[in-house]
Amino acid sequence: MSSWTCAKPSCNVTATSTLTYDYSGQTVWLESLDPEAHPMRYDLCGEHADHLRVPNGWVLQDQRPIAHQIAS
Repeated sequence: MSSWTCAKPSCNVTATSTLTYDYSGQTVWLESLDPEAHPMRYDLCGEHADHLRVPNGWVLQDQRPIAHQIAS
């Protein structure tokens, strides 16, 4: 697991999930933390990932493990 922090400004909590998106497809994916950093992905802590909201008309595909989703 990574030791970097959440991409949200002022959040110093360790990242646990990776967010990617496709503007043309209006889709956002939340996945388990990607072990490699990438400039087109955003790593989020559990709190920010759990409360992520996408724009109207967009689809959120939460692909994190089920155990994490049940705990939130």
